[in-house]
Amino acid sequence: MLVPLVVASPASAASQAVDYVALGDSYAAGTGSSGSADSCGRRDTSYPARWAAAHDVASYRLVACAAHTAEDLVTEQIPALGAGTDLVTVTVGGNDIGFINAVITCVLLGDDSCLAAMADAASKIDTELAGRLDRAYAAIRAAAPGARVIVLGYPRLFELGSCPGGLSLAKRVAMNDVADRLDAAVAARAAAAGLVYADVRDAFDGHRVCSSDPWLNRVNLFALTSTYHPNDTGYARGYLAELAKITG
Repeated sequence: MLVPLVVASPASAASQAVDYVALGDSYAAGTGSSGSADSCGRRDTSYPARWAAAHDVASYRLVACAAHTAEDLVTEQIPALGAGTDLVTVTVGGNDIGFINAVITCVLLGDDSCLAAMADAASKIDTELAGRLDRAYAAIRAAAPGARVIVLGYPRLFELGSCPGGLSLAKRVAMNDVADRLDAAVAARAAAAGLVYADVRDAFDGHRVCSSDPWLNRVNLFALTSTYHPNDTGYARGYLAELAKITG
């Protein structure tokens, strides 16, 4: 059973504050950032935690969980929502297409294996992802009918210039292409459900892996799950900044 991070603000502020619930996968949980994590990889340095710390919240629950899919969200995270929920954020979809596993294939194996893994992930975008996202977004709407729901996407992972000691250009192009296709699908299904979509890709321009100032973690063979996830700066100046543009 999931044990969400919960923060409550003083009751005196509750009349103006929002009840905020954050859903999703490792990118919502805060994987890759600093600080201790629970069994789902939730951290106080995640973008939801940073947003809650900077705003007036009556309550805040982070129920996102690393490795969760859109289907896991429906079965395990939706119960955190209710009629009184005012704000929901969600980042989900990458695990539904096996993106991280495909990325690990690219890290460990050659170009041909990488391109094949990315092609397989892309095929799931075309055949499976839309239905999964539609069900997840509909479940959010049903469980929190009065909430503002903001869907945040994923960054492209790589700069395409010189990358000494890094992955080949062919691998980097393939991974960025799948990230773009994933974001396009997430944005389209969010729009179809009447939800707000926040595109974080431009925020990471010039700060992807292979840049001089990366906001994404490079390969860490001792912590593969954090590989190519945002670091503290990525969550703060990438994800949080884009969310704040919408919420204020």
